[in-house]
Amino acid sequence: MSSYQLNIEEILANIMEIGAHTVGLQFPEGLKMYATSVARQIEEETGANVIISGDPCYGACDVSDTAMKGLVDLLIHFGHTPLPLEYDVPVLFLEAEFQLDVTPSVIKALNLLKDYKKIGLVTTAQHLHLIDEITGILKENGKEVIMKEGRGTQKAQVLGCNFSSIENLSVDAFLFLGSGNFHPLGIKLSTDKPVIIADPYHNEARNIHEFTDRMMRIRFAKITKAREGERFGIIVSSKKGQYRMELAQSLKDTIEAEGKQAFIIFMNQITPELLVPYRDLDAFVVTACPRIAIDDANIYDKPLLTPEELLIVLDKKEWGDYVMDEIRYED
Repeated sequence: MSSYQLNIEEILANIMEIGAHTVGLQFPEGLKMYATSVARQIEEETGANVIISGDPCYGACDVSDTAMKGLVDLLIHFGHTPLPLEYDVPVLFLEAEFQLDVTPSVIKALNLLKDYKKIGLVTTAQHLHLIDEITGILKENGKEVIMKEGRGTQKAQVLGCNFSSIENLSVDAFLFLGSGNFHPLGIKLSTDKPVIIADPYHNEARNIHEFTDRMMRIRFAKITKAREGERFGIIVSSKKGQYRMELAQSLKDTIEAEGKQAFIIFMNQITPELLVPYRDLDAFVVTACPRIAIDDANIYDKPLLTPEELLIVLDKKEWGDYVMDEIRYED
């Protein structure tokens, strides 16, 4: 049984409506397995030619509209909700809705939420259609559920770089529906509230507290190492939703004001191999997706810092004021 539901009929209707002759398909890594079957169905039922993007896709910040400009009449981007960005070709965002039963993991999470009354419900794009169901479960168990929209995000939705939907929520704890630790880590660091994960993929519930402690020890070590550095590389992403050149220039000025050297490096992909030529630099600051510095820290031999961490390195902020780097999109 497939874990996700793709609304193919909506795709076919859009293609026919605009009379698209060539259609681009873009899938995140977890959905690429559907690419060829979706392409075949589109070609058979509409007569349109399909081009599949084979590049990595990290989110709605990484739409291949620029790469496919002049190639396609319509780009279908799967698995994410749109950001308030302008695209070079018409883009249809098609959510991939998680289809498996989430109730067991939410029930397990309730045991960890027993001491809390007001619950902030948070999730990612593929689970947004489930928030009413989960709200019902929580209310049946005596909880008050609080949610709001963010800047560029839907109600209860967080991105890996945008936690604005949880700002200033008056809650006792948060319940995050989804897998992985990065989003709950961001919620914890943004609010300093208890965060419980209901993970339907592994049918379990857990508290993010211990993971946060381990991760913060790692980040402290990276910051301490970077304090010894004199030469910094500031990485700017060419991806439209991650591009922050103005921030990079500001950080460069800040570093140089401290008598250190800084160099802006413009990249599409960020990997250890691509940074090898810059071994004369002591540390890097990633203005692109903050997950690169946090999730992939151990595969780089030089410290990768977020912009917030650089400010701690330069004594512009205190360690106790640590927060997750965010890319703020305007409504």
